[in-house]
Amino acid sequence: MARVYVSAVMDATLDQAWDMLRDFGALGNYHPYFEQSYIEDGRPADQVGCVRHFTVRDGGGYLREQLLALSDDEHRCRYRILHIDADWKDYVAEMHLLPITEGNKCFGEWWATFDVPPDQEAEAVERVAGTFRTFFECVSARFARS
Repeated sequence: MARVYVSAVMDATLDQAWDMLRDFGALGNYHPYFEQSYIEDGRPADQVGCVRHFTVRDGGGYLREQLLALSDDEHRCRYRILHIDADWKDYVAEMHLLPITEGNKCFGEWWATFDVPPDQEAEAVERVAGTFRTFFECVSARFARS
């Protein structure tokens, strides 16, 4: 089983980072790897069970992910992949944000576990880690204080 863990300190307050990252359907609005992100069936983007559908830039196919949990109190969300154009199975990821009082910044952590053929694991882990890192970088870039 592949495991990925990425953490970062973001140049944003907890509220700023959470407001951006909790919108399960807005992925294509700011992440450079993805485009055309939307929630299927017109459901609210914060409704547990909703499914986001998005395409990967540069012909990388499409993904469908289902929101499994969302907690505004804990600043945490969990989701699973329903479809990916790769040989991955049982992919579940969780993101959690915490305040950093020094400097009024935010700590984020994101992890995932999934099954992938052994000969594809290193590449898959780096792909997921890069995606998570870029999410955090996008938050920092949006709210960077000059």
